[in-house]
Amino acid sequence: MNQILYKNTKISYSDSGKGNAIVLLHGFLENQTMWQDLVPEFSKKNRIITIDLLGHGETDCLGYVHSMEDNAEVVQSVLSKLRIRKAIFVGHSMGGYVALAFAEMFPKMVKGLVLLNSTSKADSEERKANRDRAIKAVKKEYATFVRLSISNLFSEENRERMTDEIEKVKIEALKTPLQGIVASLEGMKIRNDREPILHSATFPMLLILGKKDGVLNYEDNLQQIENTTVKLVTFPDGHMSYIENRDALKAVLLEFFKSV
Repeated sequence: MNQILYKNTKISYSDSGKGNAIVLLHGFLENQTMWQDLVPEFSKKNRIITIDLLGHGETDCLGYVHSMEDNAEVVQSVLSKLRIRKAIFVGHSMGGYVALAFAEMFPKMVKGLVLLNSTSKADSEERKANRDRAIKAVKKEYATFVRLSISNLFSEENRERMTDEIEKVKIEALKTPLQGIVASLEGMKIRNDREPILHSATFPMLLILGKKDGVLNYEDNLQQIENTTVKLVTFPDGHMSYIENRDALKAVLLEFFKSV
């Protein structure tokens, strides 16, 4: 793992392979280890950057609210250190929100963008209320909150079938400090609606959704790509396509990288 300092905060990242730069951004309660099954394959022909976002993995907290813009600036600092001018971004869930914030702030640096089990829409009032409830819950019962949150990301069938994989995800999630969890929930709650980017982007975009995603309603999320050139890939499972549909996802992403 490599590190830079950003605003006196330790940021952790990895850099492997040569070729087109591809930046992989993890989701809430995840860290860059989520990509470990994909990086060896992807880095054969590309330069793969993975980054621990604020308050996750080996990256420190920056404050009590980690906005998507704060995270985008962290990503930009890493790319600047690596002298990368343009990259393809893949963001899982919260990582997708960060990728969209990045695309809004540094559009010239984006060559292509994949929203993996993610959305361009802002939180609804109901989602905001849920985040407030989550903040209370995690402060009260940290481990219980984290374990339940992770289980709910998988489709019901997979919760029984993939117990070992789910346990591994929980172990990584439990490394996330309380402050990192709360600051991210606060940051996601106040994020801007970035659907206009899907309509105006000059770079190729791909939206990957799970049919049985308990976090992002499938039908609701189809609306955001109406009358856009954003391509859609649908998997039959939940919010964790990189585990639930690993091989199919690998093929889809490699195809996208090649086409960009």
